[in-house]
Amino acid sequence: MPDRPTICLTFDFDAISLWLARGMTSPGPVSRGEFGAHAMPRILRMLRERDITATFFIPGHTVDAYPAECAAIAEAGHEIALHGYAHEQVSRLDRAGELAAATHARDSIVKVTGYEPRGNRTPSWDFTSSTVEVLLELGIEYDSSLMATDYTPYYARRGDMADPGGPYRFGESTSLVELPVSWSLDDYPQFEYLRLDTAVMPGLREPAAVFRNFLDDVDYLLRDEPGGVCVLTFHPQVIGRGHRLLGLERFLDACLDRPLAFRTCLDTARAFREHGA
Repeated sequence: MPDRPTICLTFDFDAISLWLARGMTSPGPVSRGEFGAHAMPRILRMLRERDITATFFIPGHTVDAYPAECAAIAEAGHEIALHGYAHEQVSRLDRAGELAAATHARDSIVKVTGYEPRGNRTPSWDFTSSTVEVLLELGIEYDSSLMATDYTPYYARRGDMADPGGPYRFGESTSLVELPVSWSLDDYPQFEYLRLDTAVMPGLREPAAVFRNFLDDVDYLLRDEPGGVCVLTFHPQVIGRGHRLLGLERFLDACLDRPLAFRTCLDTARAFREHGA
């Protein structure tokens, strides 16, 4: 791995697909998804001003709904990776359905942006026993959906067996690099307010407190995990609000003052494959 710690700055550009996947198709929730597209120019400007190249995980539905915004992401030099077609939960699909959704998404990305995706993040970090095989079949080099480590990439397994009556059986490692994520480094549960019939997700936290936690994770990485990777997850429809974007800008500026590097997920995965364990 590189001699300096790495930050992978990632954005899940879900837009309207997030709400469609929840069956929330009335104008109110749809408009919340629309805001993600509205915020995209300011996010791209923020990255351009800091010379940071990010990874955008984009559902195929978003590419089809907002081709100009997605083309602008590619034209700015950012990586584009798979994120389902309509933010569907893959655990509700059989293997054929999972493959069809990923293929549909890939085709939409290639058609609109000309970018051939080599990475994947499953919607809502959902996963199945078929996911690794599906991604390998599509020529995907890395995934960023699992949480077995915090700062250490690893190779995703296939063939795990969970037996409640016996020990967990670990499957075989594959060539698919896993770049681990965490809900604690995701803006959505921190900031987004969501009221459902069965629960309320309060969100709406003060950005300064959230980014103080994020920066502590970065500082721990610098102190104790030389050469490690910290994957941060943001959503344009969440982080693009003014006060939150100001908080992200301050956080990025603090990171730029530290001895670390911003790299795309693809570059990070390839470096791990070349130099890692």
